[in-house]
Amino acid sequence: MNKKTKIISPCDEKCPVRASLTLLSGKWTLLILFQINENVIRYGELKRAIPGISEKMLIQELNMLVENKLVSKKVYPEIPPKVEYSLTELGLKTLPVVDKLAEFGLENLV
Repeated sequence: MNKKTKIISPCDEKCPVRASLTLLSGKWTLLILFQINENVIRYGELKRAIPGISEKMLIQELNMLVENKLVSKKVYPEIPPKVEYSLTELGLKTLPVVDKLAEFGLENLV
């Protein structure tokens, strides 16, 4: 009987899993992506949708997501400032990953 052996390559800097984790591994990142989803959402709505996140962390995570081109930020020149967030084309590609995590949680943890 001949078993096929799977060759396991090292997770170095060229590893696709490592690259994905670099973009998605923040404590709040996936929750933010899950909440924005296919919507356009304002900062205050996002803050209310994620209990436990501090303003500082939400701002940091959103800035990181914008910098990594997963989220777009639209600022309206009003007082008080109106800011809206939505997923970019790249950000929308994360939704199947987020959906699978939600499905796993519903089936096994909730």
